[in-house]
Amino acid sequence: MSGPEDHLVSAGAVVTDGRRLAPGWVLVADGLVADVGSGPAPPAATTTVLPRTATVVPGLVDMHVHGAGGGDLTAGDRAAAVTALRALLAAGVTSCAASLVTVPEEEMFATLDVLAGLVAVPVPRTTRLVGTHLEGPFLSPLHQGAHHGPSLRPPDAAVARRLLDAAGGTVLMVTLAPELPGADDVLRLLRDEGVVAAMGHTAATYDETRSALAQGVTVGTHLFNGMRPPHHREPGPVLSLLDDDRVVVELINDGQHVHPAAARVARRAAGAGRLALISDGVAATAAPDGDYRLGRVGIRSREGRVETADGSSLGGGVVTLGVALRRAVTELGADLVGAVDAATVVPARALGVADRAGSLDRGRAADLVVLDADLEVDGVMLGGSWVHRPSG
Repeated sequence: MSGPEDHLVSAGAVVTDGRRLAPGWVLVADGLVADVGSGPAPPAATTTVLPRTATVVPGLVDMHVHGAGGGDLTAGDRAAAVTALRALLAAGVTSCAASLVTVPEEEMFATLDVLAGLVAVPVPRTTRLVGTHLEGPFLSPLHQGAHHGPSLRPPDAAVARRLLDAAGGTVLMVTLAPELPGADDVLRLLRDEGVVAAMGHTAATYDETRSALAQGVTVGTHLFNGMRPPHHREPGPVLSLLDDDRVVVELINDGQHVHPAAARVARRAAGAGRLALISDGVAATAAPDGDYRLGRVGIRSREGRVETADGSSLGGGVVTLGVALRRAVTELGADLVGAVDAATVVPARALGVADRAGSLDRGRAADLVVLDADLEVDGVMLGGSWVHRPSG
């Protein structure tokens, strides 16, 4: 039933949590989703009627992002983090987990403190920071990527404990290399604390990966990148992760980190509900060409490519999550429902925050995105208010 605070958004279609409703509508009341449906829409105090070519989807959920728009989530600088969160919201990301990179322990403490404050007290008109992701320091030096090599260290449960404590309960996920000594103890700690265990930046074999999955690893961090490549006699982590129905695999779908052919194979192998699109965005993402930093590592953005300053590695994703969603349809052959799920409910479930993000279920915050006919982000609503009004 509608009321005086109701607002109705109607469009050619609504896509949420595996469903496509066409034509579709979302009824918003007091900042929450009051109802969602298809066919004739209920009356409401105010209405936004979108073109028949528009699609309404849940606000995007980026489970792996370091920054955007010139702002850095990893620097321990509140203003820089807020800049990133504003840029992410403009790109359609209404919820995210801030991914920290490997730096000295004291610097990680400082960054976790800043981010915990933003989780506790969100800044208006910015992406909701649902928690943090520790991508390091327990990574393999054989696959360090853009991480600060001298700060890498073997897994240590005491260090992990200090980092979790410094974050004040905001760490949602930890990525580690499970083949390293001490990983079993850290995995045990993460299980006890209810923190998602992910594996990445790893030289693990197939058997070592299987062992890690048995110990509770449920996420493969940016599949293919930062890990032993697959071989037909030693499948390594890539095929092991794809072959296990318990695992969600992240994919950087920018056309540079993973060749579209490999990405298409991964999408089909993972199937519905197991592929999470991520941006792996950095300060240089959706920002002018120039020199930036990722933790202690210099990175440079030139003509749509981000690399470390020394050219030894890619330095972060070059597209926002909304672009990755569109590319999943245009380049990977995904249907729109599957692509939307991979950028919304799948990452939300993988992080354990599907009770507050990733879908348009009744009672959830009214965070939604309008996609135009070309699947470009054309409007963003956060908590029932338009922060970027659709052009239609």
